[in-house]
Amino acid sequence: MEKSKADLESAANAEGEFNQDLLTDEPDTRPAWGSKVQYILAQVGFSVGLGNVWRFPYLCHKNGGGAFLLLYLLLLFIIGIPLFFLELAAGQIIRQGSIGVWKYISPRLVGIGFASCVVCSFVALYYNVIIAWSLFYLANSFQLPLPWTDCPAATNQTAPETECGHSSPTVYFWYRKALHVTNSLDESGGLDPALTGCLFAAWALVCLAMIKGIKSSGKVLYFSSLFPYVVLLCFLVRALLLEGAVDGIRIMFTPNLSIWRDMQVWRQAATQVFFALGLGFGTIIAYSSYNPRHNNCHIDGLLVSGINFLTSVLATLVVFAVLGFRANMITQDCVERNTKTLSLLASNGSLPATLPHLGNFSDLSAAEYSAWYQGLPNDTAEWLQMWKISDCRAEDEMHKDVEGTGLAFITFTEAMTLFPTSPFWSVLFFFMLLNLGLSTMLGNMQGIITPLLDNFHSLQRRRTLFTVLCCIIGFLLGLVFVQRSGSYFVSMFDDYSATLPLLIVVAFEAFAVAWIYGADRFLSDIEDMLGWRPWRIYSYMWRFVSLGAMLCLLLASLVHMAMKWPTYQAWNREKAEEQMLEYPPWALGLLVGLIVLAALPIPVMFLRQLLKDWFAQRGSRSGMVMAPVPTEDDDEVAERESPADTEHQGNGYLLVQAEDGQD
Repeated sequence: MEKSKADLESAANAEGEFNQDLLTDEPDTRPAWGSKVQYILAQVGFSVGLGNVWRFPYLCHKNGGGAFLLLYLLLLFIIGIPLFFLELAAGQIIRQGSIGVWKYISPRLVGIGFASCVVCSFVALYYNVIIAWSLFYLANSFQLPLPWTDCPAATNQTAPETECGHSSPTVYFWYRKALHVTNSLDESGGLDPALTGCLFAAWALVCLAMIKGIKSSGKVLYFSSLFPYVVLLCFLVRALLLEGAVDGIRIMFTPNLSIWRDMQVWRQAATQVFFALGLGFGTIIAYSSYNPRHNNCHIDGLLVSGINFLTSVLATLVVFAVLGFRANMITQDCVERNTKTLSLLASNGSLPATLPHLGNFSDLSAAEYSAWYQGLPNDTAEWLQMWKISDCRAEDEMHKDVEGTGLAFITFTEAMTLFPTSPFWSVLFFFMLLNLGLSTMLGNMQGIITPLLDNFHSLQRRRTLFTVLCCIIGFLLGLVFVQRSGSYFVSMFDDYSATLPLLIVVAFEAFAVAWIYGADRFLSDIEDMLGWRPWRIYSYMWRFVSLGAMLCLLLASLVHMAMKWPTYQAWNREKAEEQMLEYPPWALGLLVGLIVLAALPIPVMFLRQLLKDWFAQRGSRSGMVMAPVPTEDDDEVAERESPADTEHQGNGYLLVQAEDGQD
């Protein structure tokens, strides 16, 4: 984007000092990716996270299987790809982190960048706790049998622990051995020593990977971004060889198009598109800002979005195959248990006269048992319930809602105990979770560190110290998540600290580019950068479709949250079961505070800039020419000229020029 000297001088005179490095092809001191592959792996590693493994399969399972896949793909094209391309292009054009980009686009909306940093901070605090959990399970996977295979014996007894007997070994291990969880959020329980050590190790890994900026994190991403694909493929091949896996995949691809009439399904699909790509965090912008000027960011956007979608499909195939195998094993155990009961009742002559008799019940296969059960007369229902004889349908097991940590640390761990050489598969699985979490965490930290270093240049001289300090602060604040009630705080932060604030951030991003800066003007900037003009449809998508969809999604999320009192899932030790509890008033105040604190920088910085412009205008009316005075937080960001058109003034500044004492 070469500019004439006259143009640059004109821009400088109009708006103060002009940072030519931002809008020219002259070499600068900004770090750069070691290779294009490294950059793509960074974007893929950030966007492909734990949600692709445990959130997307759950939504696909719950909302019509193949029908949800089609809906997700549709929304990916009308919401995800346009907004993803917008962030990629903005970072590459302006070559700044999120704060610098939105200060350039419109100084009054610089709060968008600060809001992104706040959200990244919230997410980093609890996301690293999930990495700590993965480390804990990984460390416990090097033993045979796995410690969550059987219930432990009660103290000084040979009988199994009662709490475990009333639930299951995997559920018991998760709540009582890993988390040592309390009964509710109101009970702190103190810090858990093992998880505290794992959290320290997790932050140490992040710190070491980030210590040299993208030079060190880029090398880590070669492994952390690629290794999960190796594990997923290994799991898929292994699962397909197990009985019941194909039945699970068949359920996945059986479409139920009636779900398209449910607006909640549209909301969930749109939200998943939004979070799967990592929009609004500022990480996409930060990563893209380290690219060469003429890198084809349009192809990058299509490529990364496509890889993200295919990864979600691959993870869903693996999950459904494993769950199909697990459902088949549970069904066989159920049939065996029920046929033993029926055989015993038959030998005692206790079977109802109306009950169809099949000879020796112990010889029934699962299919024969199912056919027999379906043919039972209605008057046997009460008798069946009394003796706890169920239909043992694998489909019922498959249709149980399992998501998030429950899928990874309970359901999947239970399935792996049924695998031959289960410790090997357990090590692979939790090492994969560790790498998925680490690559996303590096992106979160980059979304915090890059904009702050760009905006406060004095920090750049102490980059290493600043990175270490951020990690130390993150560890200390993260201790709240490794107390015995910490998993409840993880749920709170996961549900509320990022969802609404990120929707607000991305809606403002689309509004700032499409209507304040100008969508066509932004396309012209991209044309100057790439040498060709992107499709005009992007202008319409940014101005109307994507922005409208974001506003509808924001409204739907607000309505959904307002319809009921916020709840969380807790473990009741006495009843040995999960239960839904309402957040206490103090916790409700905390989660509202998280939402407000994350979104607050947008109006605060808007009012701050409005006051600066007002004082500048008053000064000009007094006959003085007021130009923005560079300050530490305005540190040498490009003084608001369009890269494509230096004569187009605006970008949110109230420009003040005095001629002969007149405005």
